[in-house]
Amino acid sequence: MITLAQLLDPAALTIVGGGTALAVVLRTPLRDLGRALAAVTTLSRGRFDADPLLLQITALARIAKRHGVMALDRSVITDADVAAGIAAIVDGASATDVATLVQHRRRARIERHVAAADVWAGAAEVAPAMGMVGTLIGLAQMFATMSDPGAIGGAMAVALLATLYGALFANLLFMPIANRLRAQGRNEAFERARIEAPLVALAERETPRGYVAPVLATVA
Repeated sequence: MITLAQLLDPAALTIVGGGTALAVVLRTPLRDLGRALAAVTTLSRGRFDADPLLLQITALARIAKRHGVMALDRSVITDADVAAGIAAIVDGASATDVATLVQHRRRARIERHVAAADVWAGAAEVAPAMGMVGTLIGLAQMFATMSDPGAIGGAMAVALLATLYGALFANLLFMPIANRLRAQGRNEAFERARIEAPLVALAERETPRGYVAPVLATVA
């Protein structure tokens, strides 16, 4: 019977794990790499729901109707996209400008989610190749030590376990992370599309007629 201890080989783990990490670092911009690592902490969160944001926008619209749009400048808004939209409305941006701003921020957020998922998908692509590299190293070591029967077993273990580690890392770790991040990103993009209409409606109501708003910076 195979035990867990028999399936652990430090050399094979180093080749596959270290090789995969090195390949990912070399092929990924540092900013995307940091986002990919940070995105792992979001996997335990529930699905993003825009309903609380819609309720807040409705409440802000009531405040603006009663006390004027400038009163919104003192409101505490934790969501960055809603805060950017409300700030633009307070500055007198038109409905078209607000729609453009919200759409741009949503697209930028989608790109960040895609970049983070692609990092993990790339790791899933590299891991089996690193497993094959470990197999070749183990076979080369085995052939180089054919005269020493005691060393053949260790070399063969590296060769076989490296392939196993590459397959397991790719299919049970890296690709599931990538797929879950993509699913989260799709859900959040769909939900965030719902906040555009009420923000645009608020902008249409509050923007003075004939007012020419300054050009908005659409930096995510």
